[in-house]
Amino acid sequence: MRLSRRQLLRVGMAGSAAVLVGTSAVSSERLPAPRWRGDDPFGLGVASGDPTEDGVVLWTRLAPDPLAPGGRGGMGWDPVTVEYEVAHDENFRYPVTRGTAVATRELAHSVHPEIHGLEPSRWYFYRFRAGTAISPVGRTRTAPASGQPTARMRFAYASCQSWSSGFYTAYEHMSDEDLDVVVHLGDYIYERGWRRGREGMSMGVDRDEAVDLPGYRLRYAQYKAEQPLRDAHAAFPWIVTMDDHEVDNNWAAESPGLGIDIYRISALFRRRRAAAFQAFYEHQPLRLAQRPSGPGMRLHRRYRFGDLAQITMLDTRQYRDRQACGGNVTANCTDRLDTDRTILGAQQRDWLLDGFTGSPARWQIIGNQVAMGETDNDPGSDAVLSSDSWDGYVADRNAVLGGAADRGVRNLVVITGDRHQNIVADLRRDYADPESPVVASEFSGTSITTGGDGADMNDTGRRLLAANPDMKFFNAQRGYVRVELDHQLWRNDFRVVPYIRRPGAPVHTRASFVVQDQIPNVAEA
Repeated sequence: MRLSRRQLLRVGMAGSAAVLVGTSAVSSERLPAPRWRGDDPFGLGVASGDPTEDGVVLWTRLAPDPLAPGGRGGMGWDPVTVEYEVAHDENFRYPVTRGTAVATRELAHSVHPEIHGLEPSRWYFYRFRAGTAISPVGRTRTAPASGQPTARMRFAYASCQSWSSGFYTAYEHMSDEDLDVVVHLGDYIYERGWRRGREGMSMGVDRDEAVDLPGYRLRYAQYKAEQPLRDAHAAFPWIVTMDDHEVDNNWAAESPGLGIDIYRISALFRRRRAAAFQAFYEHQPLRLAQRPSGPGMRLHRRYRFGDLAQITMLDTRQYRDRQACGGNVTANCTDRLDTDRTILGAQQRDWLLDGFTGSPARWQIIGNQVAMGETDNDPGSDAVLSSDSWDGYVADRNAVLGGAADRGVRNLVVITGDRHQNIVADLRRDYADPESPVVASEFSGTSITTGGDGADMNDTGRRLLAANPDMKFFNAQRGYVRVELDHQLWRNDFRVVPYIRRPGAPVHTRASFVVQDQIPNVAEA
């Protein structure tokens, strides 16, 4: 008998359980709520994120029927009390802290308890309880204390995980890695209607584009139904941001992107953006500081890891000017050179540059959504550039790279998503000057699934390598990137799988590149 994806999800959830807690804005003392009575509510898993030296934020969402029509996950209208527990060991014999929170319908019965008072640079285990249902156990880690001598750090970063394009095999392998944290650079979901890309694909979710809160909630439920993704969330703390597909392809601030025409009306797009932001918050391990207010959400933030690294997460969608020249890959688009054009907004740009000053970190890492380095798409005489990337916002790129150099940033490395390709490039202070010095390195990671099985090399790669002398490597397979750094060396491993349209692919390191302390030029390992 063949089961649909939705039936398989229900069968799988019957054998696992999880717990939920409410946001820190609502306590069970202020809002008494009944304990959960019903089917296992933890089919979307557990997660932790935004680690600091003394704590993390935990996450889960109660959803006994995640794909139920309407996006409410099979929950009713009443609040539910959820308990959480943090311990030193996975058997919870040595508890550290316990608490309760309330899951309410306003946030799709999701909870985001913020845990404080933990020890720096230490692993912890956590779980939730709702009634008699107990969640899967998650594992998380605090950051080293700011300025504390830190010998080594390992993390992975990923992006672009279209559900319909293939299986999340890469996450199966990521969960087996020895990592301190995972960084997700955007396109966690795709708003557009899905198309066939997997063997035996069948899913009880509307194929239409997501444009409202129920639609976005169903998209996240669809993606989080995947066991490999849930396992990766449970294995490490995550730091997340969004790019465009969490809302609308190529959206920019108040301007809609390439989606359904009716949502090009500004008022309707603001409503759509508010719905997308809320669903994003409801399904990610984000702190109360990131809870959206209507169509606005604070996503740019920074995290310190001892004296070794500072990760600064950018928001390149919410404050940018609309793309020049229609947002296309365009030759001779002079509007992109306008000194008033911004991809960050003045406030975020100043915040980014100010964060470089006085930081004790040996490595400054920028978590970035779209390509920062100049990327000519044609080896001919005319530069053919995408105005959706930093190539469309030259003044901001020069301000960031030049500002970092002027402030004496010791090592600046940019990690980037969006491109569905593994790319390595040196970053120059000013691309208008051929003699401009290299001041930073950029490592673009490929997609988890978007684009299908991919290829080691293709015509796009040959064209890009021929047109861009600062580009050192190209690969278009699927996977993620693993980074190991110490005080002397950054090592970047491109971990790829040969196929994703069917499950079971092995993983291997396609190439490794290094950056040495105080030498911004990238070299192959």
